[in-house]
Amino acid sequence: MMINLKNVEAALKNFKANSPFDHCVIDNFFTEDFAHKISQDFFNYESDKWFHYQNPIEDKKALNDWNIFPPTTYSALFMLQSNEFVRLLSLTVGELLYVDHGLHGGGWHIHATGGNLNPHLDYSIHPKIGLQRRLNIIVYLSKELDPKNHGGHLGLWSHDSETSRPKVLEKEIEPLFNRAVIFDTTQNSWHGMSRPLIQPIGIYRKSLAIYYLCKPAENASQMGRALFAPRENQMNNPEIEEIIQLRSGVNTSSQVYKSKKL
Repeated sequence: MMINLKNVEAALKNFKANSPFDHCVIDNFFTEDFAHKISQDFFNYESDKWFHYQNPIEDKKALNDWNIFPPTTYSALFMLQSNEFVRLLSLTVGELLYVDHGLHGGGWHIHATGGNLNPHLDYSIHPKIGLQRRLNIIVYLSKELDPKNHGGHLGLWSHDSETSRPKVLEKEIEPLFNRAVIFDTTQNSWHGMSRPLIQPIGIYRKSLAIYYLCKPAENASQMGRALFAPRENQMNNPEIEEIIQLRSGVNTSSQVYKSKKL
């Protein structure tokens, strides 16, 4: 297996000790050569195979079609869905996890200069199979991206129970090459891009994402789409609030996947 399981096992020991919600960071997640090959698999940013989410609360491209992934990416996703890896994650959270073979919301993600992802909560209930989303894993795959100068950090926010929105940015994680982040999505887990992307043209923030599901808890949120929050400069903007509301609905989200920038 091209996943460095010893690194994963060591990081998972502290998974439940981290805040603002359970998570861990794993450097050198894949073997070095394998990670490079996945990064090289990514299609050109201008390829028509990408789906572009482009609106005032998100600007990214994504692809989750198994049939067109090159062999290395296909192999990586296969490993992340293997019994051995899923068993390790299940032991960490203390319940049986299931893979989502359809990669709903997963696969490749890519951000160009100016790319954005507002703080958000991921969907809770899978809109097609009814299981609850429990864990996310994101592996960053951009060797050329220098977070100290280019931004693109993953931010983790605490939850404000009074407003049901993010409260305090408690942690920032640099999207370093071959670094993975695993986190629990059931703990009001507000996350997003905390620093703007200001890299030179031609450098991209690439990542591979996959999600793990469980049987819904009795008190599970019923969200079937992501719930976004406005940034500070978007507060009290009725157009932003309307986009957020539409984006959070299973039947309305497609109306604003692509919309005008404000």
